[in-house]
Amino acid sequence: MTVTQDQVLDVLRKVQDPDLHKDIVTLGFVKEVKIAGGEVDFTIELTTPACPVKDQLKSQAETLVAGLPGVTAARAKMTADTRARGGMGKQEVPGIRNIVAVGAGKGGVGKSTTSVNLALALARRGARVGIMDADVYGPNLPQMLGIDAQPEVTEDKKMLPPEGHGIKAISIGMLVPPDQAVIWRGPMLHGAVQQFMRDVAWGELDYLIVDLPPGTGDVTLSLSQSVPVAGAVVVTTPQGVSVSDVRKAVGMFRQLNIPVLGVVENMSYFVCGHCNERTDIFGSGGGRKMAEDMNLNFLGEVPIDTRVREGGDEGKPIVVAAPDAPAAKAFDEIAGRIAQRVAIQAMRIPLKIVQAD
Repeated sequence: MTVTQDQVLDVLRKVQDPDLHKDIVTLGFVKEVKIAGGEVDFTIELTTPACPVKDQLKSQAETLVAGLPGVTAARAKMTADTRARGGMGKQEVPGIRNIVAVGAGKGGVGKSTTSVNLALALARRGARVGIMDADVYGPNLPQMLGIDAQPEVTEDKKMLPPEGHGIKAISIGMLVPPDQAVIWRGPMLHGAVQQFMRDVAWGELDYLIVDLPPGTGDVTLSLSQSVPVAGAVVVTTPQGVSVSDVRKAVGMFRQLNIPVLGVVENMSYFVCGHCNERTDIFGSGGGRKMAEDMNLNFLGEVPIDTRVREGGDEGKPIVVAAPDAPAAKAFDEIAGRIAQRVAIQAMRIPLKIVQAD
């Protein structure tokens, strides 16, 4: 008995996307079915290479197809075509599918550390990722990524972003001497944002992470007015002062019509390496409660780990240097949830599919 393509598609309708609440056939994720005797090969194309349920969907699909009469082998090939929001009246950046801003209401909460580790976690999940340092007054990304090179310039006068641990990066810190202060007013900040978006040869990226300066100022306004931003991630620590300031940042993003993808609580707790006792140094649960109060997604909490600080200082972020550490695993899980939220959002609003070259 030979299985048919219709039988394969019918059984694959039992595989539901847990976020979109529809089956993968209806969603158009099943792109190709090849049948040779009892062997069935099929392709499932997801909306992001960083999908956190990719392995789950693959396993379920293969099991269902393998259970059909006459099937001796079932193999699912998992691919992705990252979806991008339409320009919504703003000029898109060629090749960049989704721009994700990372912000905070105040400094000192680990926003840049979070940006770098989330970018690296997305890349480890298979996405093409770049990171832009929009914190002009405190450009830390070159040090955090271990980049000491200046951008080269192409024949068409665009900057080639240096790479650190497999992700492309650009920062004002690559263009000025380390000890030189950047003293700029609003128009110059706007120009820097434009230049880093338009005059950098980013190539094809699934995600461009933008590390914003703390607070609610000119850079975020310039970003929102010039390019379509897929969403923002806000970073806080558990204590009340930080949470209060982050509420203002959420209000800013909402006023600028930038969707807030969720809240990350950094430095959530500390676990003693000797007795394994948990200590809530900065309090407990502030980020989660704020997310509930403001009807936001709580993306996760990152524990205090000295390796996070050491990795940032030495240019070896914890996601790369110690991927099995609890903090690294937390960043990885949060990155998956961010990719999930961006994909869900892209499926629910008018979208544009950007095809790779």
